[in-house]
Order: sequence, then structure tokens, then C-alpha cells
Amino acid sequence: MTGPDRRRAARRTAASPGSAAVETLVAVRRARDFVDRHYAEPLDLAGIAAAAGYSRYHLVRAFKAAYGETPGRYLQRRRVERAQELLRVADLNVTEVCHLVGFTSLGSFSRLFSELVGVSPSRFQRDALASAPRLIPGCYVLMWGRPQPKTAILEKPAAARTF
Repeated sequence: MTGPDRRRAARRTAASPGSAAVETLVAVRRARDFVDRHYAEPLDLAGIAAAAGYSRYHLVRAFKAAYGETPGRYLQRRRVERAQELLRVADLNVTEVCHLVGFTSLGSFSRLFSELVGVSPSRFQRDALASAPRLIPGCYVLMWGRPQPKTAILEKPAAARTF
């Protein structure tokens, strides 16, 4: 097989449904979806890699190749995006928002928020409130904002009961 023929065959193989490239993309998407679902929980690279079925080091390389940033940076950006939304619409202070989106340190949160958004969280909230409609009360956000744990139904359905 000549050079151009070999390259065409390699491209066909790389794009076929069972190829390593497709499997890598599926695993990386699985990792990204896991981060999107669990961003408010304490996550580490080992947990994200386990969800993808990859080693930590291979996941970092594949994730960066696919999305242009590491899984850790994606998690940080996702948390800051969610914080922006909460600061914009909820009647919560910056510390409450910081903890709701998964940060444990207010200082780290404020530094990262300022780095990514360009203003401090409190300034962002003040600016957003200046031209926004009424806010959602904080008690509703705290009650319904976090993912609820799955609970088992211990009672039999009404049709299955025998008296």
C-alpha cells in the first residue's frame, strides 16, 4: 500500500464505530457528563477517571485533546458558571453560593471567579441585581437546588397489596 492509500485506510479505521478514537470520545463524554451531573459534590480526578473507565493520566490527555482543557479546569469552570447563575437569580450571599456549587474555600472561589469572569462575585451580584427582576428566595434554592439522593420505595404499590 502506498503512502496516500495508507493514510486513507487509517482515516477510515479511525472513524469506524468500533475504533479507538470513537471509544475515546465516548469515554471522554462520559467523564464530562459525570462532571456536569456531580459538579457540586467533592470530585477528584480518580473519581472522574473511574466514571470514564480510564486511568487518571490517560483521561487528562484525552480530555484535553477533545475539549482543550483538563477535567479539573472544566470542573472549575462549570462550578463558576453555575455560581454566576445563582448570583444572578437567587437571594443568597456569596458564601452560600460558594458552598452550593462545590467549593470549600471562599478565598479560592473568589479568586477563581474573578479570574474567569473578570469581576469579584460580590461585584457580579451587585451588577446583576441592578437591572434584574425579583430574586428567588434563598430557602427555595437551598431546598431544591441540590440533587436529591435516590431513595428506595419501601412500600408495595397499592395494586399489589393483599388484605
